[in-house]
Amino acid sequence: MADIRRYAFARHLRSTPTSHIVHARRGRIVHNGPGIAFYFRALNAAISEVPIAENELSMLFGARTLDFQEVSVQATVTYRFADPVIAAGRIDFSIDPYHGRWIGKPLEQVGTRITELAQQYAVEHISSLNLVDVLGAGIPKVRAVTASGLAGDERLAETSVIVVAVRIVSIRPQADLERALETPVRERVQQDADAATYERRAQAVERERTIAENELQSKIELATREQQLVQQEGANAQRRATEEAATALIAAKASSERAKLEAAARADSTRVVGAAHAETEAARLAAYAGVQPAVLTALAFQELAKNLPEIGTLNLTPDVLTQALTRLAAEPASPASPAPASAPVSDAAPDQR
Repeated sequence: MADIRRYAFARHLRSTPTSHIVHARRGRIVHNGPGIAFYFRALNAAISEVPIAENELSMLFGARTLDFQEVSVQATVTYRFADPVIAAGRIDFSIDPYHGRWIGKPLEQVGTRITELAQQYAVEHISSLNLVDVLGAGIPKVRAVTASGLAGDERLAETSVIVVAVRIVSIRPQADLERALETPVRERVQQDADAATYERRAQAVERERTIAENELQSKIELATREQQLVQQEGANAQRRATEEAATALIAAKASSERAKLEAAARADSTRVVGAAHAETEAARLAAYAGVQPAVLTALAFQELAKNLPEIGTLNLTPDVLTQALTRLAAEPASPASPAPASAPVSDAAPDQR
């Protein structure tokens, strides 16, 4: 609003850039323009203030469709005054010269006129459509019809009102009817949600089955590999036992052959030693063939003495010495007798040895 201040016998008016001031004095326009400031006398001044900025007008009205259903329409209209001088001449925008406030309610008057016209065009169009058509695709059509109707209205053009934009915010039926119309959609959405839930569950079951099959297949694979491992270990043990048996057989054969060779060698050695011993004994016996029995006895005692343990003290009685000397002095045997006598001595000698 304009700012009016008092100075002595005059007053000063200062307007804003969004307000157009028309100052008339004695029927003649003295000041005309937006955002102006001037001095005036209150007794002979007629001042009008017309807003030149865009104004928003919200409205809510009811309508009836072709199938006799009540709907509520919420819309917003944006308008402005193209020529403030014409608007000030058709609508009372005069302000109090003492306080700077509108004397009447010009914007409410303009808003009522625009609301009635917009309601008229919208209701006419809605009444030609069914409820389903209005709710489905009626908002763009209602907006277009209302905007074109307001733009071409003569009464608005005469008051220099230009409709900048029309917005249909919503078209809604009654509450019970709206719930009834929402029920199929809600059911369909719920069915889609249930289908998605069932599909998710089915996918989860399928994935669990796949996981179980994979686990079972893994167990089968492990069991198969374990069986192959057991078979391989058995084959390895069998091959190891076969090789060990073959090795033992070869070792036994080698040991047997070695034992046979050693036995044959010992037999040959024993045979050679026996033959040599026999030859030695034969030679020795041959050397004793012509020896007297007393000499043989002395040799026997000598050989015996070699093999007897050490004797610390020997007591010789006269009887023993007498018998020994007697035998030594005895006559030698006849030549035919030595052979029988030497046999026992030679036999005794090997026994003594």
